[in-house]
Amino acid sequence: MPMISFSPDTGIWLLTTPHTSYALRIDETGAPCHLAWGPRLTLPEAEDLLVPVESAGDSFEGRPPVGEELPVDGGTRFGPPSLQVRYADGSRAFEWEPVGHRVHEPASGSAELVLEFRDRLYPLRVALHYRVREDTDVIERRTVLHNAGDQRVDLLRADSAAWTLPPLPDYRLSHVTGQWSAETQLRRDPLPYGETVLTSRRGITSHHANPWLMLDAGDATEDHGRVWSAALAWSGTWRLTAQRTPDGRAGWTGGAGHEGVGLPLAPGEEHTTPVFAGLCTDGGFGAASRAWHAYTLAHVLPRGRESGAVLYNSWEATGFDVDEASQKTLAERAAALGVELYVVDDGWFGSRRSDRAGLGDWTPAADRFPDGLGPLSDTVHGLGMRFGIWVEPEMVNPDSDLYREHPDWVLHIPGRTRSELRNQLVLNFARRDVADWAYGWLTRLVGDHAVDFLKWDMNRAFSEAGWPGADQGDDRLWSAYVTNLYGVLDRLRADHDGLRIETCSGGGGRVDLGILARTDQAWASDNTDAVDRLAIQHGYGQVYPARTMSAWVTDVPNQVTGRTVPLRFRFHSAMAGLLGIGGDLTRWSQEELAEGAALVAEYKEVRHLVQHGAQYRLTEPLGDRPTVVQYVAEDAAELLVLAWQRGPRHGTPRLPVRLPALTPGARYRDARTGAVHHSTVLTEYGLLLDLPRGDWSSTAVHLVRLPDSD
Repeated sequence: MPMISFSPDTGIWLLTTPHTSYALRIDETGAPCHLAWGPRLTLPEAEDLLVPVESAGDSFEGRPPVGEELPVDGGTRFGPPSLQVRYADGSRAFEWEPVGHRVHEPASGSAELVLEFRDRLYPLRVALHYRVREDTDVIERRTVLHNAGDQRVDLLRADSAAWTLPPLPDYRLSHVTGQWSAETQLRRDPLPYGETVLTSRRGITSHHANPWLMLDAGDATEDHGRVWSAALAWSGTWRLTAQRTPDGRAGWTGGAGHEGVGLPLAPGEEHTTPVFAGLCTDGGFGAASRAWHAYTLAHVLPRGRESGAVLYNSWEATGFDVDEASQKTLAERAAALGVELYVVDDGWFGSRRSDRAGLGDWTPAADRFPDGLGPLSDTVHGLGMRFGIWVEPEMVNPDSDLYREHPDWVLHIPGRTRSELRNQLVLNFARRDVADWAYGWLTRLVGDHAVDFLKWDMNRAFSEAGWPGADQGDDRLWSAYVTNLYGVLDRLRADHDGLRIETCSGGGGRVDLGILARTDQAWASDNTDAVDRLAIQHGYGQVYPARTMSAWVTDVPNQVTGRTVPLRFRFHSAMAGLLGIGGDLTRWSQEELAEGAALVAEYKEVRHLVQHGAQYRLTEPLGDRPTVVQYVAEDAAELLVLAWQRGPRHGTPRLPVRLPALTPGARYRDARTGAVHHSTVLTEYGLLLDLPRGDWSSTAVHLVRLPDSD
């Protein structure tokens, strides 16, 4: 079956993925309308779904508020518009007029449909793009707008796409909410009638919400049920609007930008929205997550097949008290643990002795690194590790040489009160000169000091987001800032093929498919408490794979929560992602160092399962039962089970955990104990986990399939 097919008699376009179909058509008014999204259909089967269009029952209804591929502001449309425009004469609205279509193959194994339209009166062109691939059910959508006239057009709202669900008896919305140090808290709630808005107005993806959602009929579980979902690839402000109509329909629209921020489109100018990808899956929320994980690894990450290194970060050990001697001591301890990547955090540059000064002056502090970073880099490499360093290129302290030289480079509105958050201001990356400055010192830093890894941080939201002196600067700022940020990252990667980058924004404030297309991993939260992390990681993994999720083992009592849990529990929690260590190794006892080294070695034996295997969430985090996550190799030859328990409650039975996705009829050997288990027993009756007695216990079980002859 072709990936894209067309019926000229009915005007239906059918997009086909491995397990699903997506059908649409252009209706009698010229508007692109949704027809179906769900299990696979043939083109004749899709034609059976055509029904006569009913006229509105009265003069107050207008067109249905869901059901169009990109609802516009115009005519008798009264729902949330995906496209709002204002022309030079002050008039608004868009009226669809089809002008053509294109089908092409941008890459092997993929196909793209482009539907082209223009406004019936004004010279504004709109192209709807749909991309499908033969190895994923994810459908990528975006919109391209072109001003073909000689006068400016204002895009008041330009979403990437709108998605429509079939009629269902009920609807439930899944998304994440949170705050700093408590990101990605999963919520599943009935979708209310009316409009539900998820958004960020902070200039970044934000800690408080994330640009994805899932909808189901209210009956889906982790293992059963149909789920529709979508994720926006954008790292600035954004807005998703889910809608449930009085007549029992539901859908959503989404794109870059928040309310009140438009984008001027000059004559001849073109604007391409970020990708807003959608996915329909059977098999519950777990199947949806695994599909998003596979898509991200294969088609989003620059090097999704690569395994992430075990890293050490110096922040919690030293704070701002960074110098060459102490870093070398920590590096020696880290190497002895088996660490593969050593990262120097904040405090290595300029007059940086606290968060009050020095940000923006990106040269090694002469009193701390008298010969620059070269000797430390050489030591780290000599110990067999890669060398990484923390940077925050988008920020500046007012107490810095950079600010004194370029006070006009920050976001500000003359005459307004200036908000300093964390004693810093935001550099205006929307300015080409600022972005070029950042690229220049970054590429020199990486090249001159053999830097292998950048921890790219961003520690405050936008405020007073003005751009004095720029033509339509305030309107262009929100989009141009992110575009130029992407450009700097892309240029750095092009210059330095071996460079790896972690996205960080005070923890998980900038995690999305747009930034992950230009980085290798993400810092999910500044909260390294191993217990809190279980819930954070549970929400993070609904869409984003463990291969992208940095997780550290840090000291106790934890700096954020004050909680104390065993070292083994902390390691097992961090082993659910990209294992990192952030404690003060000079204070670890010999017993702790020995246990840490053993657990690092254990992680290296199974990280291919965590980072590239299929993830199954077997229980909810921190309930009465243990929290259990399973990772299975693609060929089911190996699996890893990680489990954590708050503490046994008197009278609570120890229940076996059933393990899915094993090879039928096979036997699996426990790599630690040597015990052999039949897959039928593991799947149908379960594995009784050997969790140590006492509070905050944990375990890791690595099972390897035996050859048939054994």
